Amino acid sequence: MTQLALVTGSTSGIGLGIAKSLAEAGYRLIINGFGEPEVIDQALANVDAAGPESPIYIGTDLTQPQAIDMALSELIESDGPISVLVNNAGMQFTAPVDEFPVDKWDQIIALNLSAAFHTTRLCLPAMKAQNFGRIINIASVHGLVASVNKPAYVAAKHGLVGLTKATALETAEINVTCNAICPGWTHTPLIQTQIERRAEELNTTIEEGGRALLAEKQPSKEFVTTDQLGALTRFLCTDAASQITGASLPVDGGWTAQ
Repeated sequence: MTQLALVTGSTSGIGLGIAKSLAEAGYRLIINGFGEPEVIDQALANVDAAGPESPIYIGTDLTQPQAIDMALSELIESDGPISVLVNNAGMQFTAPVDEFPVDKWDQIIALNLSAAFHTTRLCLPAMKAQNFGRIINIASVHGLVASVNKPAYVAAKHGLVGLTKATALETAEINVTCNAICPGWTHTPLIQTQIERRAEELNTTIEEGGRALLAEKQPSKEFVTTDQLGALTRFLCTDAASQITGASLPVDGGWTAQ
């Protein structure tokens, strides 16, 4: 039976890149995320073209623990254990700590951190039973260092790195690994908003706004690609990576080396 892989937040951006890479590796994908119907249909078509079986779509709101519990319980019962779990879903909002909206704080912590706890706790029992599992948390460079005006995002991503380490220690003696990938600036819809804002601030083109954003943090002055992150995720699912666990792997063009 084809092994299942769940990638949250996979209707676009990093998640979609990872989903396509895992489909190419032979996994049947469970896609999750919001978007217009045509965007979701296109994502499913892209993953379907890459993999051995048609993907499954779940539109579960990951800020709601009961919804996660219901969706994953039904999936596991109907389609079997989830062998690979990629916690990628996330959102961003920027404001200083003393001006940060409480509802935005709660929403970011729920989606960027608590959702990963809930999916992990629900997928782990079957992983343990089959003596195989790969949990990969997309934690961002902001799981390792901070930036101003991103208190909720930074707190959630630091928490995700901590959850990664704790999970890795608890599963260290079985064939289940848990690692965090920490991307720097990756050209996705989430980053596009920041590029446009920077271009507006500098009264320049979108291209120059992107270069200005990169120059501030990322020594390589190149964006990380979703294909690169997909390839790393795919490698972490192999036997060659079975002794990599509890790691936080920066893919950041030298950002955290500074």
